[in-house]
Amino acid sequence: MISVRTTTGWLSIRIRLRVVLRWRGIESVPPAWGRCVVTIGVFDGVHRGHQQIIGHAVQSARRADQPAVVVTFDPHPSEVVRPGSHPPVLTTQRYKAELLDEMGVDVMCVVPFTLDFSRLSPDAFVHEVLVEALHASDVVIGENFRYGHRAAGDVATLRREGRMFGFATEGVPLLRDGDLTISSTYVRTCVAGGEVSAAAQAMGRPHRVEGVIVRGDGRGRAIGFPTANVEPVPHAAIPADGVYAGWLVRGREPHHVLGPEPVRGPAAISVGTNPTFEGRARRVEAYLLDFDGDLYGDHVAVEFTARLRDMQRFGRVEDLLARMHGDVARTRELLDAPSGPPASGSPADSSLPCPEGTAEPTPGPGSSPV
Repeated sequence: MISVRTTTGWLSIRIRLRVVLRWRGIESVPPAWGRCVVTIGVFDGVHRGHQQIIGHAVQSARRADQPAVVVTFDPHPSEVVRPGSHPPVLTTQRYKAELLDEMGVDVMCVVPFTLDFSRLSPDAFVHEVLVEALHASDVVIGENFRYGHRAAGDVATLRREGRMFGFATEGVPLLRDGDLTISSTYVRTCVAGGEVSAAAQAMGRPHRVEGVIVRGDGRGRAIGFPTANVEPVPHAAIPADGVYAGWLVRGREPHHVLGPEPVRGPAAISVGTNPTFEGRARRVEAYLLDFDGDLYGDHVAVEFTARLRDMQRFGRVEDLLARMHGDVARTRELLDAPSGPPASGSPADSSLPCPEGTAEPTPGPGSSPV
């Protein structure tokens, strides 16, 4: 809160930081922390169903003139409870923080999900996290929310705890689209099947894969299609093999909350193994349209807007090139990205692999990509 002097006296104004605060564990809660409105969940994907719950929490916080806090977990609880079962990740913690910030959330508290933490009883979880640490005045959760050891707690038990400890409990109905319930599992299924348009509809934005640009096989630039070879973050949810239209997002480093605004450029994207060149390793490659530069080592994000076609194997480089030119033309059409002069400072150099081609030099997204 700040106070501003006016002609009639002093006016108190609540000003929110531009960047959401990020706490690692409840130990990071400031000693003088007051009451707040809390919502809890993994929120992987921050899809439209999550947005409905989080938005409700933000509105409640604004009415109460209190901060809105999102409590989430890392790693995914299933990996701790059932080792080896980590689901494909739809959003990194960094990107999740950006999305929550855009929604008006004040604090993202990432609780390390350990085996000991998983064994907390529902009563202990409420007392240690919501009451002692966060001083919650209101807890907003989805109607299917479960918590505590063996998921023994639900909305009803949380309401009982709230009456005992002095906080309100609001269960928000799940978001449905006809007979379909919007969930992270549904979005992962769409992504795994290459149905990126359906995934985008469920999330309210294109699916994104983050990673670092690394050197590839060096075939792309020689035939006019240099591609950025993206090494995804661990457990990333990567779409099915194929060629896609989308965007390459670059600009802000993963650990910088402040800095230049990200730059998005239209791209033809390939996911696959480069079958024309007998490739085996699965790759994500992006041919950034109208761009000429070097992005090696940069942290970028690839956003998938539409699926163009399946991966193909070509017998001749000429056939591959013809198909790639068609992929690029279709990408421009879908993204409304007219042809323009190359922009300096971008993706790869001649060492990046190209997708489905033949023979030696291969372009960017064509043989296993575009």
